[in-house]
Amino acid sequence: MSNKVDIEAAKQHTIESDASVNDEGAVATETFVIGDSWYAKAQRLAGKYGVEQRGIERVPNSERLNDGMSQIGSLWLSANMVISAFAIGALAYPVFRIGFIDTILLITFFNLLGVIPVCFFSTFGPRFGMRQMVLSRFYFGWYGVKIVAFFNVLTCLGWSAVNVIVGAQLLHAVNGKMPGWAGIIVIAAVTLIVTFFGYKIVHAYERISWAPSLVIFLIILGVFAHSGDFQNIPMGVGKSEAGSALSFGASVFGFATGWTSIAADYTVYQPVNRPRRAVFAWTFAGLIFPLLFTQMLGAAVATATSTNDGDNPYYQGYESSGIGGLVAAVLVPKLGGFGEFCLVILALSIIANNCPNIYSVSLALQMLASKTQRVPRFVWTFCATLVYVAIAIPGYDHFTTVLEHFMLLIAYWLAIYEGVSIAEHIFFKRGFGGYEPEHYMDKDQLPVGFAALMSFCFGVMGVVLGMSQVWFVGPIGKLCGTEFGGDVGFELAFVFTFSSYTVMRYFEKRRFGH
Repeated sequence: MSNKVDIEAAKQHTIESDASVNDEGAVATETFVIGDSWYAKAQRLAGKYGVEQRGIERVPNSERLNDGMSQIGSLWLSANMVISAFAIGALAYPVFRIGFIDTILLITFFNLLGVIPVCFFSTFGPRFGMRQMVLSRFYFGWYGVKIVAFFNVLTCLGWSAVNVIVGAQLLHAVNGKMPGWAGIIVIAAVTLIVTFFGYKIVHAYERISWAPSLVIFLIILGVFAHSGDFQNIPMGVGKSEAGSALSFGASVFGFATGWTSIAADYTVYQPVNRPRRAVFAWTFAGLIFPLLFTQMLGAAVATATSTNDGDNPYYQGYESSGIGGLVAAVLVPKLGGFGEFCLVILALSIIANNCPNIYSVSLALQMLASKTQRVPRFVWTFCATLVYVAIAIPGYDHFTTVLEHFMLLIAYWLAIYEGVSIAEHIFFKRGFGGYEPEHYMDKDQLPVGFAALMSFCFGVMGVVLGMSQVWFVGPIGKLCGTEFGGDVGFELAFVFTFSSYTVMRYFEKRRFGH
């Protein structure tokens, strides 16, 4: 009995100590509407219609929402149960010529590797009430984080552009009449409506949007399995297969870990005493199931393109309309009008993937300067939508190339980001207790940032040595394959960044004290 009481007392002490995390620097919502500036007037108007007014300001404990943690899992479940994830798996054979068993193993390993940082940083949101880019000030410093925020802006805009392209391909594949630019505008407009209202509406939408997508992917699985058109592409051997496997793996990793730079944005309103293990587990479950399922399904369907004779509808569909044509070749001949309806629903699933990107890009834009912070979040959401639509329309006809190269670039820079942040957390913050969240707006109490920026440069050096792109193959990348080498850019980027930061940060702390 005594032991039980002691355990309960220890649990209560933990909850109370978490709840007493310093709330200094947190900004109450009421302060956004004070004054007669255009900013205050815009915020008052936003509040009148239920639009989230908060941007990068720290969330006070008193304004946390007592929502269940299942909404964390459902957000990532919906965001990844989309045709974009299917498209990543479908790259395996048409682009990289990888055997099917190899593909399944690569999808499993690199997804597991990619989601761990996302799950880890999701645990910071409840603890500190800070967005991911604000949290990054404790790693990169007041000025260095602006570079990171700029890369995050590019990532979110690039992701959104890639996503709407594949969605527009699906809409075009329905009857061949809807032009790509029209599909892009339709998907972007609906995404804007959801993200404009902010955190609560994004979570509410993501709570349910996974269900119809899952049903349709199961229909694709059933129809394709019944068709007998699956081809078990044999495993390759030698340097050529190794190089292709590494490059495909980097694409998979880039998709999975692409959420790292926005991970904490979607847990900041969770109560401060949320168990970190539970937040990690819900995030992991929400990510890993849709990633593995959709990518493996995409890889399986893409094997049907292996014969390029004139009678192969899969090959013809892929060549004419990309991923949209490939999925249409599965559904439409067997299901007719219902198959076309499924294509429309899958195209609209892109909204669930773009919502986190467009919500978070506004927060990254506020990090760039004090003037950009004084522009309300919802204004930046609208501006970002215009930009990625302008990128997507001319890129519509080059989807496969854009997707492959973009995934690799994401893997590169996020490996550098993870190298700095994880090294700082382990060796210098020594866990969550080493953070002083009340200093997030005080540049004199944050790291100077020299170590982070120098190690960032070392990470770029690792990328250059290990990358394998059409326009450049690094000297180490050349050793990992035959003609085009193999991409080990993100692996070298992480190792170079992590090791150099650990050394340089030691001397930086000795010299500057923080």
